Amino acid sequence: MADRRNFIKNSGLALIPGILPVVPALKTAFRPEESTASIINFVSDGEMLTPKEYIGKLAEIDKKSPIQGDSYGSGGAVEALQKKFESITGKERAIYMPTGTMANQLAIANLSGPNTKVFVQETSHVYRDEADAAQSVHGKRLIPLATGEAAFTLNQLREAINYHNNGEVFKSGLGAVSIENPVRRANGAQVSLEEIKNISVWCRENNLKLHLDGARLFLASGYSGVTVKQYASYFDTVYISLYKYLGAAGGAILCGDASVIDKMEHQIKIFGGAMYQCWPQAAMALHYSDGFEKRFKEAAEKANQLFASLNQLPELKVIPVPNGTNIFQVKFSDGFSTKKFSETLKSRYGINLSGFVRDGLGRIAINESVLKRENSEILTAIKDSLQIAKK
Repeated sequence: MADRRNFIKNSGLALIPGILPVVPALKTAFRPEESTASIINFVSDGEMLTPKEYIGKLAEIDKKSPIQGDSYGSGGAVEALQKKFESITGKERAIYMPTGTMANQLAIANLSGPNTKVFVQETSHVYRDEADAAQSVHGKRLIPLATGEAAFTLNQLREAINYHNNGEVFKSGLGAVSIENPVRRANGAQVSLEEIKNISVWCRENNLKLHLDGARLFLASGYSGVTVKQYASYFDTVYISLYKYLGAAGGAILCGDASVIDKMEHQIKIFGGAMYQCWPQAAMALHYSDGFEKRFKEAAEKANQLFASLNQLPELKVIPVPNGTNIFQVKFSDGFSTKKFSETLKSRYGINLSGFVRDGLGRIAINESVLKRENSEILTAIKDSLQIAKK
């Protein structure tokens, strides 16, 4: 799967659309002067507001109920957000952090204590996308399991632990286990709840701590029907992103037992993450988290209906990822330009869908923005754009 930054860079979405042929306009055709309030984004996990819209949304939130400021994460909207996520996850404590990488790394380092071995998915963000922070900053040794797969099994974990225990003379000790769910590098595939249960029980029996990289955990919950609180119950710590689909411009929340989380404020400062005020991110996440589960469920159901209609077209087929979440693969037929298709769809109809194809497959991501228009309008826009893109 392509690096998500290069994915967008190499797609038609990163290019300035050229002059396109005239086609009959939809009754609700996109007008360039409109804001992203009317744009459907099939590229990412969330809507991604512009700076102007972000400021406007904060003003709207403040008008409804004045936003309270914080001081280095203490009080105000940040404290309210932390209390909310304690309730959502069922954990004793929650703390705001500036990035998900910091949340993952500090959780793993603290759960491991002086021991160095940390077992992770080979496809995980912790292993592939955090600049070897575990090794270079925290002195932890990441041991990857299940190369190329979304998840490892309990048997694979036990075999890896036995291999290292039996094969090393100078044992450094077992630190922790980290599981990402869902897995972005596996097109949003989930780790099954049954496997999570099995691993959790075994880890607790063997006094091995377990961390959940749940950056997109709400998305897993929306497709699996398993609540965020139930997922979190099997782990010692859980991180959830605040910007991927909860509206914030950045930030993360880390939840766990008080014995772990109460250490974090000092460590955030040590590693340069202490910010004077974090209320703009906290206020947005508070706002968008209200009712998110309901809205996302509606979006997923609406998308499934849209995909059923799209799969009647000869030019493309939408293919679900096994045990997947909000990311679907798209198989394009020959005879038209996927780049021109995506450019037209964006410039004329305000629908962002990448034309980038690898190994014959593109992708489409579902988020709340699909609720902005009727499926019939989206379908007509896609049909028209496909016709324009014919070679």
